[in-house]
Amino acid sequence: MAHTTSTHTFLDFAIDAAWQAGQSTLAHFQTGVAVEQKADESPVTIADRGAEELLRHLIESRFPDHAIFGEEFGEAERDSIYRWIIDPIDGTRSFIRGVPLYGVLIGLEIGGEVVVGVAHFPGLGETVAAARGEGCRWNGRPARVSDVARLDQALVVYTSCADFALHGRDQAWVRIQGATQIQRGWSDCYGHCLVATGRAELMLDPIMNAWDCAALVPILQEAGGTFTDWNGEPTIYSGEALSTNGTLFSQVMEVIHAE
Repeated sequence: MAHTTSTHTFLDFAIDAAWQAGQSTLAHFQTGVAVEQKADESPVTIADRGAEELLRHLIESRFPDHAIFGEEFGEAERDSIYRWIIDPIDGTRSFIRGVPLYGVLIGLEIGGEVVVGVAHFPGLGETVAAARGEGCRWNGRPARVSDVARLDQALVVYTSCADFALHGRDQAWVRIQGATQIQRGWSDCYGHCLVATGRAELMLDPIMNAWDCAALVPILQEAGGTFTDWNGEPTIYSGEALSTNGTLFSQVMEVIHAE
């Protein structure tokens, strides 16, 4: 994979861009911001759109030849090996209710592989960031998954328990509940970053889009964990995702796919 700009340079840029976008969301956070419904019935606000517009402006100003793919404004296609995949507010439902567990997500795909990822949580003042081969950092400190090696001692997090039945994963969810020690609804990208920083062992999402996933791939991998679909494939395009601390990955796969 040949390129002239270092992943560290891209990472520094992404951290700063996520922080700027996060600051723009805080202007609307806990203000009773108006909510609209998109075609897929998911909510959107002026904060989502404004943050993505800012991210696109920052990327296009610094890297005008790079492609961009975002939740709110789709694809800006360019003939480039570089593709920024962005979610201006991951966890809009949390955001509109004034809950600070929402994040700004920025991932950079180079030649089809996501090698840079940043998850910034404006309402918490937390940033989890990683680049291929450079480790994962949480607010500047090295981040590492937990060393819990038994599933019956694990903390599992999720976004919505109703989603498991809606997407045909209800029986797997029942088995996971029975196999783990603690289950908590700490949602969206925040749950995945809890795994990356050693505060949880497993995060389950039966429905995900590429912009929800991209930033999380290097974050989990560089922290020593796994980010895959429910079949164990390391992809952002399966429409689902789960994160583990790595040590428990095989056990989780066995429980999910048990007959």
